[in-house]
Amino acid sequence: MPGPIRAVAFDIIETVFSIESLRTGLIPLGLPGNTLETWFAASLRDAFALAATDDFAPFRSVMGDALADLLQRHNLPVMENRIAAFLDGMTNLEARPNAHGAFATLAQANLPVVAVSNGAAAATQHLLERAALSPLVQRVFSVDEIGFSKPRREVYSHVARSLGLPASALCLVAAHPWDVHGARSAGLHGAFVARGQLWPTTMKRPTIIGDELLDTVEAVLALNG
Repeated sequence: MPGPIRAVAFDIIETVFSIESLRTGLIPLGLPGNTLETWFAASLRDAFALAATDDFAPFRSVMGDALADLLQRHNLPVMENRIAAFLDGMTNLEARPNAHGAFATLAQANLPVVAVSNGAAAATQHLLERAALSPLVQRVFSVDEIGFSKPRREVYSHVARSLGLPASALCLVAAHPWDVHGARSAGLHGAFVARGQLWPTTMKRPTIIGDELLDTVEAVLALNG
């Protein structure tokens, strides 16, 4: 059973930064805005398939291929420069409204905060700096340095080991059930930011379920007493 929490790791895309700003970027490609979720889910699916077969590709490449497939399915031209321009929008994602408050709350409690993303480290660092969150983050971890995408347990184990902690002393905060499940499978605490989602009954239960980032973080602190 996980022990006291000594550091908190945050998933980045959708948990801390919303992909909503990308929706309008689909329109110039000829795609309806409601295909945003389809594209992102397909990107995750393909990253998971690679991870499940002991393979790996940078997430930007996976997202680009998923977008090309979506364009083809809609009988639209697949143009590499336009796909690249759309993916560049990932560097301009907006932070969730209470992200700064959540990070600052942990900093005030002397609990180190780290970022753990399927995206590239430089892209994640850019997002954090743009949102003025970087000073509150001790380290950025990218799956690129591990060679497996989340939710492979190697990712979570690598983060804990790099911080000099047992897995049981690290808590992952994420808005994705699959991510929290992966963390729990690796022996971490898992804090699920629900935002109206139901927890899947087939997955390992989170240590904590909150509605948004701030109340989830407050529950993490309360768990430590």
